[in-house]
Amino acid sequence: MPPRRRHELPPTAGLPLRPGDLRPGAPTLAADIAAQLGTPPLQLECSGTACLLIALTTLSALQPTRRRVVVPAFTCPLVAIAVHAAGLELQLCDLRPGHHDMDPIALRAACDERTLAIIPTHLAGRVADVGDALAVARNVGARVIEDAAQALGARRDGGSVGMTGDIGFFSLAAGKGLSIYEGGLLLAREPELRERLARTAARIVPNRIGTEWRRCIELLGYAALYRPAGLRLAYGRPLRRALRRGDPVAAVGDDFPLTIPLHRVGRWRQDVGAHAAVRLPAFLDQLSAQAQRRLPRLRRIPGVRVLGDPPDAQGTWPFLLLLLPDRQHRDAALAQLWSSGYGVSRLFIHALPDYAYLEEMVAAQDVPHARDFAARSLTVSNSPWLDDEDFETICRTLEAVLA
Repeated sequence: MPPRRRHELPPTAGLPLRPGDLRPGAPTLAADIAAQLGTPPLQLECSGTACLLIALTTLSALQPTRRRVVVPAFTCPLVAIAVHAAGLELQLCDLRPGHHDMDPIALRAACDERTLAIIPTHLAGRVADVGDALAVARNVGARVIEDAAQALGARRDGGSVGMTGDIGFFSLAAGKGLSIYEGGLLLAREPELRERLARTAARIVPNRIGTEWRRCIELLGYAALYRPAGLRLAYGRPLRRALRRGDPVAAVGDDFPLTIPLHRVGRWRQDVGAHAAVRLPAFLDQLSAQAQRRLPRLRRIPGVRVLGDPPDAQGTWPFLLLLLPDRQHRDAALAQLWSSGYGVSRLFIHALPDYAYLEEMVAAQDVPHARDFAARSLTVSNSPWLDDEDFETICRTLEAVLA
């Protein structure tokens, strides 16, 4: 087992905040990111989940006879919670074998005249096959919502992800490429649909000053502790406590509340995000260069498969998503690395039907490829704080386990 690091590395590469980011400024965050990405105007909301709820509520009003929302069977539990909160029916689609995209045959079988929306997911910053989802949606009269929560800055065919489908959204949560502790950005290609999304938000999102004050305090804590010296307290200790009691769901933070907090993002947090956003393009370029330098080393390890992007896409690299040969080897690697402070973790613990706390909103379903993906995957941080020596320690540990 590798020695435990003195300082904790984060499982994802978030843009660290600087003291200067905390000063007042202009609340231009949404406009600044839209200019960077080359998208139509973006709508700032209090979380990526809130963005999804607003999108689903808007589409449901447009097509009230359609109630089904098709999602990958391996995705964030918050997607299922948002579908339930919108009063809609979740329809799972199994994955392609050994891949994060939805299986094309399963997707076509899951969609019919009852389908309201399909939600392809740019998982771990990897660019999904939105074109296939769009073709299926057009065939049955449904819409496509791109879940780009983990892919702010990713591109395909030269344009931002989120622009191929009808609606897209990004997350600004803690540890993401850009964070205001909790936040989300919502976009739509059609001006009329953008107007409808804004009207929905104005109707269902309240102005809760107390909630926003709490988020401001949490953002200050994030600014202070999102660095190796502080992450042992904020991330490492809770992680190891959860692992000691045998609760991997809590260890990765998959234990979400079943209600979605809705409130309006205040001016100060927008100011912080706008100051930090100036550094975001260079930061994403740094992460991409680091990933491209390290991917060949991982791919030389027999039994390791690293997920990448299609040839016409450039994803973001908050972490590296790996598949190992089987659950036994994956668990053996995690037994040595997960609690050692090197930023090795898991993405989501289960396929959606296997979370006990979601059983009332996720019907039992046979999704063997999603379960296989959950059983064999692990993540390696792409944080700039993970230096070459630490990365080599991870690689040597994987080689020893797989030998």
